[in-house]
Amino acid sequence: MAIVKSKLLKQLADNYPNFYKKDLEKFINIFLNDIKEALRKGERLELRNFGTLSTRIQKASIRRNPKTGEKVHVKQKRTIYWKMSKEMFNKINNVE
Repeated sequence: MAIVKSKLLKQLADNYPNFYKKDLEKFINIFLNDIKEALRKGERLELRNFGTLSTRIQKASIRRNPKTGEKVHVKQKRTIYWKMSKEMFNKINNVE
């Protein structure tokens, strides 16, 4: 199951009816933009009881297009790495 921003906004609005929907949407946008900005700067981000997000560098390589078989040069890029917290691991695996 994937959560999209609109479903998250609806769930927050249902759980917190005292807040205006536009204020919740601003909060979500600020939160996600701060996460994007931190990762863009190469910073490590920790969300307690959820996990940590960081970026890693994927080296440049030569790969193969599986459809045509031709070789394709892929440039070096940064990828997002997520490591779940112990609490999240225990919750997913029903460990107490």
